[in-house]
Amino acid sequence: MGHGAPDRGDTGVVDTTGLEPHRAELTGYCYRMLGSGFEAEDAVQETFVRAWRTYDAARGPLRAWLFHLATNICLDMLRGPQRRARAMDLTPAATPGAGLGAPLPPERWIHPIPDDRLSPEELVVARETVRLAFVAALQHLPPRQRAVLLLRDVLKWSAAETADLLDTTVTSVNSALQRARTKLPAVGPGDEEVDEGLLARYVSAFERYDVDGLVSLLHEDATESMPPFTWWLRGREHIRAVMVAAEADAACAGARLVPTRANGSPAFGQYVGGEAFALVVLDVAGGLITGVTIYLDPGLFPFFGLPMSFDHALRTER
Repeated sequence: MGHGAPDRGDTGVVDTTGLEPHRAELTGYCYRMLGSGFEAEDAVQETFVRAWRTYDAARGPLRAWLFHLATNICLDMLRGPQRRARAMDLTPAATPGAGLGAPLPPERWIHPIPDDRLSPEELVVARETVRLAFVAALQHLPPRQRAVLLLRDVLKWSAAETADLLDTTVTSVNSALQRARTKLPAVGPGDEEVDEGLLARYVSAFERYDVDGLVSLLHEDATESMPPFTWWLRGREHIRAVMVAAEADAACAGARLVPTRANGSPAFGQYVGGEAFALVVLDVAGGLITGVTIYLDPGLFPFFGLPMSFDHALRTER
């Protein structure tokens, strides 16, 4: 066995100890491929099981073999006709007063992933490539083009290494990469630090339901969406109008926020009436909030290490 090869042992239980150093990098790759943190973890676990059963040092470096397996698993999982998306990929922006419509099933949505499931290096060097918008844009690519772009432009594999991993030719890899690049938005450097003062003002205004205070923190073209509904808004004034209308029924009165991190971005667990209600993910640029995604799914809280009640969250902080 080569250095770091999985230990098969004789207990019948999969020992992934030798594979664990690769988990975070593989999770980030599978997440970008699949658009779901839950599915990414399933794909990585299946990768480890297959590696434990099949790896031999004669195959070459363990890392390359793991990515080969993970790619094939992701490609198998992506054989369905539907792709994951954000609300803005599905419908035009709503106008204030429009109904939410019917919710879509979970498998239609790009889901967030906790920062602590990703490698620290990619959160510094490739942070923009785990943002919700970029992951959603990736879903427009055919799966093999998606894999080529991630391997070449994000993970920095050579064309020859990528061709070997995908069992294809360098010419085919270069052609797929060129086509993929033309379909994706340019990725910025992603090194802007989020102003903690901005986040503190957001929490304060949110918990007091200070509409003017919240709106003052938004970019004029900010977006807001609420999966699993396709309803979404564009523009500070439209968001303000909806918030003013919602103020009358006091549905979020007394809401509290507990900070976390998702997709390289600030995020919060929102509690209403002391109970888990929604995961709020912010996009921030230029000192303003440019996007707010409110996942109305308390089932995400355990995945992000958030308690299901606010009282428990307070006890944990102490």
